Amino acid sequence: MDLLRQRSVAEIRADDLRTHAALAIDRCRTIAGMSDEAGRTTRTFLSPAMRTVMAQVQSWMESAGCTVWTDAAGNLRGVYAASEMPAPRLIIGSHLDTVPNAGAFDGILGVMIGLSLIELLAGRRLPYAIELVAFSEEEGVRFGVPFIGSRALVGRIDASFLLKTDANGVSIAKAIGDFGLDVANLPDAAVDPSAVGYLEFHIEQGPVLESRAVSLGIVAAIAGQTRGEVVFAGAANHAGTTPMHLRHDAVVGMAEWIAAVEQLARSVDGMVATVGRVTCTPGAVNVIASEATASLDLRHADDAERHAAIERLLATARTIADARGLRVEWHQHMEQRAVAMDSRLAQMLETAIRQSGVAPFRMTSGAGHDAMIMAERMPAAMVFLQSPGGVSHHPTETVRQQDVADALGAGLEFLALLQDAKDIYA
Repeated sequence: MDLLRQRSVAEIRADDLRTHAALAIDRCRTIAGMSDEAGRTTRTFLSPAMRTVMAQVQSWMESAGCTVWTDAAGNLRGVYAASEMPAPRLIIGSHLDTVPNAGAFDGILGVMIGLSLIELLAGRRLPYAIELVAFSEEEGVRFGVPFIGSRALVGRIDASFLLKTDANGVSIAKAIGDFGLDVANLPDAAVDPSAVGYLEFHIEQGPVLESRAVSLGIVAAIAGQTRGEVVFAGAANHAGTTPMHLRHDAVVGMAEWIAAVEQLARSVDGMVATVGRVTCTPGAVNVIASEATASLDLRHADDAERHAAIERLLATARTIADARGLRVEWHQHMEQRAVAMDSRLAQMLETAIRQSGVAPFRMTSGAGHDAMIMAERMPAAMVFLQSPGGVSHHPTETVRQQDVADALGAGLEFLALLQDAKDIYA
């Protein structure tokens, strides 16, 4: 009889899943109290609060039977050994850092679910090891660049990256040293060659699963993103003396373009587009604006669709400018390709979710996650849990106990399926 099924997943689910779900939620709330700011949850890369969190999570990992260490990027890593070592390993992970004034579950819940899965094994060993990774940084708050933790695992931290500084002029390299770690050891943080895949559990941070009354979602892809600014330039003039037909009003041209952005995004399935910031010059109530600038954040799982949409929107901007006697410029600030999750692991997750008694649902992630970085080096997969009210990055962020229990049940089924897929881990 195989090692995981010495006690059936159904028996584990009936006896323990809700208990462990409640424990995972309680642990997240405990960690939320470990903050760099009194009265609200804020935790950035290698901050004092992060040291406290890491000590607590390390004690939980060790109690679960893991061998634990901290790598040179500050990632907390624990290996739950296989039945025979050395062995291939499955990596389960998410992040411990937060945005300012955060909720209790973004990132942290994924680590706690991974920990609970190891605890639910109750000492049973699999033909592969499980490495639980609590990434030190994903949000990009302190240094303005995200994924410091997962970049280290895939070897994407170089000397120039380490020179980036925070608001106090402290570089990433100095922050690592001040924490008691050595940047010279960063190459040792690279993922072990025995790793066969990466699995991440994460709250959805949006309303889709709740709107469909579904507890779990399988991420098929992480959307690509284009960010930039459109600038319309016209002519300033007196608001009371300039007839409407003689104006070159940059704000009106911008308003027309913003409406076109929404219209286009609504017409393309799966596309989201946001104009989150608009400024105008000179910004006086009695002066026609000479210049208007609007940000654009456009995302889609298909890079070709996204690029085509950007071209259409820029063409629309030029048409509007020509008709109104304006000039227009486009300044691109970010181009991030879409990242597909591994199709085989996604299919195994779909089977696991169905076998655990939950209806599977495939979806795109509009937000970036560590899984998109880890996918550069190995097959990667993600499971979303419902975010009640679609709320995230806010103190009212929450999860339902039953959804966490469903995730644990599906996770155990996935572990069983993986041990049967010997061509993956052998």
